[in-house]
Amino acid sequence: MTIPVRGTAALLTAALIVAVTLIWLPAYRLFFAISLGFGVLVAAALYFWHKLRPVREDDIENKRPLGLD
Repeated sequence: MTIPVRGTAALLTAALIVAVTLIWLPAYRLFFAISLGFGVLVAAALYFWHKLRPVREDDIENKRPLGLD
């Protein structure tokens, strides 16, 4: 099953599906809250890691893995 929408409409459709699921099935609320919290923690950790330790040119071994020039 596919929904033929793209862009902003697809994002709004996904948000609507999540909202309806959270309202219709209350048991998913705790799971959603824990998942959202965990995702925010991982995103913040990755953001600060890359902000404090940016990737330098010397850190990359194979700059052209496909051999394209």
